[in-house]
Amino acid sequence: MSGGVDSSVAALLLREQGFAVSGVHLRLLHNEDLGLGQESGCCSLADAEDARTVAYRLGMPFYVFDFSDAFRATVVRRFVDGYGAGETPNPCMDCNRFIKWGELLRRAEVLGYAAVATGHYARVRYDGDADRWQLLRGLDRAKDQSYFLSRLTQEQLSRTLLPLGELTKAQVRAIAEKNGLCTARKRDSQDLCFAPDGDYAAFWERMTGSAAPAGPIVDDAGAVRGTHRGLIRYTLGQHRHLGIPSEEPLYVCGRDAASNTLRVGPEAALYSRRLLAREVNWIAWPPQEPQRVGVQTRYRQTPQPGMLIPLPDGNFLVEFDQPQRAVTPGQTAAVYDGETVLAAGTIDGTDRTPGTALSGL
Repeated sequence: MSGGVDSSVAALLLREQGFAVSGVHLRLLHNEDLGLGQESGCCSLADAEDARTVAYRLGMPFYVFDFSDAFRATVVRRFVDGYGAGETPNPCMDCNRFIKWGELLRRAEVLGYAAVATGHYARVRYDGDADRWQLLRGLDRAKDQSYFLSRLTQEQLSRTLLPLGELTKAQVRAIAEKNGLCTARKRDSQDLCFAPDGDYAAFWERMTGSAAPAGPIVDDAGAVRGTHRGLIRYTLGQHRHLGIPSEEPLYVCGRDAASNTLRVGPEAALYSRRLLAREVNWIAWPPQEPQRVGVQTRYRQTPQPGMLIPLPDGNFLVEFDQPQRAVTPGQTAAVYDGETVLAAGTIDGTDRTPGTALSGL
């Protein structure tokens, strides 16, 4: 229970369905240790108290579990390492994978609980014909969060309850209002919990204890066009604040951590036709042959049609029907067959990424 309306209503619905439910609030970081204010991020005292208030109103036991050490070792460390390597990690994916469905499920097993439930807008069901658990989109497509759960394994899905999967956000708020929950009108959190001010570069420098070094900005022809202020301060597709005089618009097209070089070029240089994914989680059985799919490379993106090509090492290649803009290494590519998530993997590179193995595939 994060202290928001979604997890509050999820708990309420499970109670009404006859489950024995306990509320759990996760302490994932200590703000003061990260140079944040006490009321910053998702671990504020106010959020914990809202979660506790709802749990008490529903007559449930309530616990706070401190997983801050595991959060630092997995989510924060992967974020820092990924940015340092020139990638753009998705810490919310890692938090679900390693903490909410990793540490929390292990704690639940020790305490004798059969499942973990959350307020995510997605659905889980068992496919008896395939003998596999499936992950499906939430019916409220505007709030669908299956993308963020696409790294969950078969074991994790088998012990997951998602009570909001067939509801809309408006219905959830109405249920909260009807039942007098204090979170009914609470604003949804949009911030990254350990960098609520959005300054990822400052967070990276605090955690590493060093300043991101300046380096050259080069164009597609290899000409030096300026000096960047540290690669971590730039994102793929960025157009503003480059500090480069140019007759035509220039965009960030790549970050080469090995040479500390920022690559820029015209917007056309942002488009790629293929991507390679590593660290693949196959929710469905891996196909034996190439398969037509839809692929999301970021949250809220409309799935883009293309061909999924499974590779012998367990990874996959995607060939899109149309070139895609700013496909970013380090982010997650989630593969869909209609409403069902087939697989997800970390984007390793594209046919626009220098040094990628794509050219040899």
